[in-house]
Amino acid sequence: MHRTERIGWLRAAVLGANDGIVSTASLIIGIAAAGAARDNILLTGVAGLVAGAFSMAAGEYVSVSSQADTERADLATERNELATDPAGEERELTNIYMKRGLNPELARTVAQQLMAHDALGAHARDEIGFSEEFAARPLQAALSSAATFSVGAGLPILTVMLPFHIPLVPFVSLVSLICLAALGAIAARTGGASAWAGAARVTFWGALAMAATAGVGALFGTTVG
Repeated sequence: MHRTERIGWLRAAVLGANDGIVSTASLIIGIAAAGAARDNILLTGVAGLVAGAFSMAAGEYVSVSSQADTERADLATERNELATDPAGEERELTNIYMKRGLNPELARTVAQQLMAHDALGAHARDEIGFSEEFAARPLQAALSSAATFSVGAGLPILTVMLPFHIPLVPFVSLVSLICLAALGAIAARTGGASAWAGAARVTFWGALAMAATAGVGALFGTTVG
């Protein structure tokens, strides 16, 4: 099993979890830096979780549905071209294989045999780069993204709920950055990349977002009430 088969759900899951941690932690930190009461900070975090989860689900579903629509349109075009000009489609496929290194005779033989077996599948795979393994799955992407966003957003919210009287801004920041580093490392290893590199890039952007919102909260000092 190659790791590329995980791309669809892994991308949506990592995006959801990362956005859940970063956006919710940043929101909480910004409100806390403005001097808001803990109850109001908690309410803000929960509202951010609910709104963000639905937003991620809708965004993923719409964007991946657009990809699926494009794939269906391309397949319909290929189906029509195969019905109206099969000889031209055979030449097109032959040229593709020649560009990949086959001699003309062998390329023509391969094109003929593949088209006899599954003409649409051959053109979908080798002409437009479409395969069933990597086909767009809107519902899977939407559910994965929403679920992982909720889990990610829940981490800074749980931090606020802890019965400790400690400064929220540094504590939420620390916990969130640790979670981001772990997420980046796990996602990178799942995809076959360096865990350290994955942790570093996610943590960097998360820290930048939190610092920016903390600065905005401290600058304006608006108490939510």
